[in-house]
Amino acid sequence: MTVSVLVVDDSGFFRKRLTEILTASGQIKVVGVATNGREGVELAESLRPDVITMDYEMPVMDGISAVREIMRKRPTPVLMFSSLTYEGARVTLDALEAGAVDFLPKNFEEIARDTSQLQKILIQRVLDVAGSRPGSRPATISPKPAVAAPESRRPLATRGSHTASPAHRPEPLAREPVRKPRKTEARHYSVVGIGTSTGGPVALQKVLTALPATFPSPIVLVQHMPASFTPAFAERLNRLCRIEVRQAQDGDVLRPGLALLAPGGKQMMVESRGGQARVRILPGDDRLNYKPSVDVTFGSLARSYPGKTLGLILTGMGADGKEGCRMMKQTGSVVWSQDEKTSVIYGMPMAVAKAGLSDEVLALDEIGARLVEGVR
Repeated sequence: MTVSVLVVDDSGFFRKRLTEILTASGQIKVVGVATNGREGVELAESLRPDVITMDYEMPVMDGISAVREIMRKRPTPVLMFSSLTYEGARVTLDALEAGAVDFLPKNFEEIARDTSQLQKILIQRVLDVAGSRPGSRPATISPKPAVAAPESRRPLATRGSHTASPAHRPEPLAREPVRKPRKTEARHYSVVGIGTSTGGPVALQKVLTALPATFPSPIVLVQHMPASFTPAFAERLNRLCRIEVRQAQDGDVLRPGLALLAPGGKQMMVESRGGQARVRILPGDDRLNYKPSVDVTFGSLARSYPGKTLGLILTGMGADGKEGCRMMKQTGSVVWSQDEKTSVIYGMPMAVAKAGLSDEVLALDEIGARLVEGVR
């Protein structure tokens, strides 16, 4: 089956290069190109592509505004192209909250070292995005009262958003195992670990903003994300959440009400010595596909807190986190996973659920409330 793509970018060179790479795959057909966001919105309605690639800075209408319009009129999977800078991270996070599914660096040299690798990454990312569920975003959330961000700098969630109609979502590619949530009584967890990838920034925001400032357990977060993005993402979450959220640093001490985000490009482990848990930040190992890796962090939690950890796997491609959850379960810890219907990409949570490791399979809207009632 051929995947149809609409390319939206004001750079003629980039449109041409991207079209050449995608068309050469034999699996993808570029059905149209647009030079600005307004043209992109109009062509999205008339051409009805399977995937849209979108630049973020364009004349007439920028990429974020175009994504919001597309999600309002005809939700379609959008792959954003952005720069790997702090400002690029901020804009990309806004685009993801507006409804974009995933992102890639605008500079091809930042994606791959050689042409063959570049083609493989681009083609696979478009094919993966084609099977996603676009348009799912959290409800409007007010930031912490102590922080007064200028209107132009606030996340889109604080300035209004639209919810996509489920009728436009593609049919699931894989069926989730039938598993009813097993409601368990509230129990103490020494730590809560959350791992996610594609769709994770919005999902994490949805979950963490539901938690009170007095949440009784420390939280460690692993989101597949470039090193230049994680500082901006941690700041964004901290601005919106009642708990404290920040990027983890080597030696950080875990404590209730604090969520530590693994820095991009590195590995985060937790060590417990003398009754105190500290974070270890290690260089990213080139032998591992993911930096940070959910398996690495969850494995360290299983060793440091046997039987006393709650692991949660949210939306994302691949199966990172499955082996870490297996290690947790072997020590008697508890694992939850997001359900298929509310996952942007049902890969990581599916791997955990199909392996029989999930104690509860939950819709995204349910997870925050279950954490509040299930953790004491």
